[in-house]
Amino acid sequence: MSRTSISTSLAATLRAWRRATPEPAWLAGPLLLIVAIPVADGFLPPDIHLAHLLVVAVAVTAVNAGPRATALVGALAVLALVAAGAERRTLATESVAIELSALAVVGAFLVVFTSLREVRDHELARVRSVSDATQRVVLRPLPKRAGPVSLASEYRSADAYSCIGGDLYAAARIPHSTRLLIGDVRGKGLASISDTAIVLGAFRAAAHRQMPLPELVAYIEDAVRWGLGEFSEPEEDITERFVTAAVLDIPDDEPVVHVISCGHPPPLLLRDGTATATPLLVPEPSPPLGLGLLSDTSYIPATFPFDQGDRLVLYTDGVSEARNGLGVFYPLVERAAAWEDQPPGPLVARLATDIREYTGGRLEDDMAMIVVQRDRAPSPAA
Repeated sequence: MSRTSISTSLAATLRAWRRATPEPAWLAGPLLLIVAIPVADGFLPPDIHLAHLLVVAVAVTAVNAGPRATALVGALAVLALVAAGAERRTLATESVAIELSALAVVGAFLVVFTSLREVRDHELARVRSVSDATQRVVLRPLPKRAGPVSLASEYRSADAYSCIGGDLYAAARIPHSTRLLIGDVRGKGLASISDTAIVLGAFRAAAHRQMPLPELVAYIEDAVRWGLGEFSEPEEDITERFVTAAVLDIPDDEPVVHVISCGHPPPLLLRDGTATATPLLVPEPSPPLGLGLLSDTSYIPATFPFDQGDRLVLYTDGVSEARNGLGVFYPLVERAAAWEDQPPGPLVARLATDIREYTGGRLEDDMAMIVVQRDRAPSPAA
């Protein structure tokens, strides 16, 4: 692990401890030092002086507490140094005067530092609240159930302080069918949110209409191409902006799933009780959304078996291309097959945890997953 990763992990751990621990608990150690150091100074030989260590109490407080607590501990440390000097009858000496000045300057600097950190923390909290609100509006949570299927999802943004990025998913329920979308905007993080909103808006506007799946994808393609062109800069190459996507239709009355792939990684089919994961390779994939004009595009769905107890794992390349420290891709097919007996919620949580451990917590791209399970056998159409 690199030095940057180690320092980042250590800083994150300290922040987590600081948030989880009440401020009075953090102050116990520094206050103990402020009392113990002058007392110990009184029992030591004249040539051994510990009072300069009082700055440690102020520094520890600044790491874990706010400016008020830091100022209080700094003032107490100065008083303790004065008490230690008076006890040893060295208060008027040049050495103690220099120590007092240095302690006061360091204390003042740490109070300013903690004040600036508190302002930054408040700003970060506001940014996260805006990001959370944006995610709830743009990337709505999937329902736990849609008709005869149950759903579970996982989303991680490559930006550490953002809850939404360039990966997307959505579900829509129409009479006798459930439709799903998973996609990946070119790019990652906050810069790709506008393209994410365009794709999701187009899917939600059309998915509830009872149009055939090819017409639905064609509608999304037109909307995405218009949206990407509308919000592109004049000097920007529009062919550099596109969205890979997979659109699925799961009928209630047939043990199948229909898939149209627009340059997206293939879903994995987990057959109940077989301990296998089979990629659903679409024979005639289409270009990514936004690039439909570059070829004579026809959207042809592929049909695969999907019966009671079967599960589908839909994912973006942030999952399949996650790498460990040696640069080896995450073995998604093998891991998913090993846990094929897990329900959707535990399965998606276990895969997400395993990816985090595999990569050492480093996400280089946005990551999205959906696990879909058919809970009951298809019923004949009315």
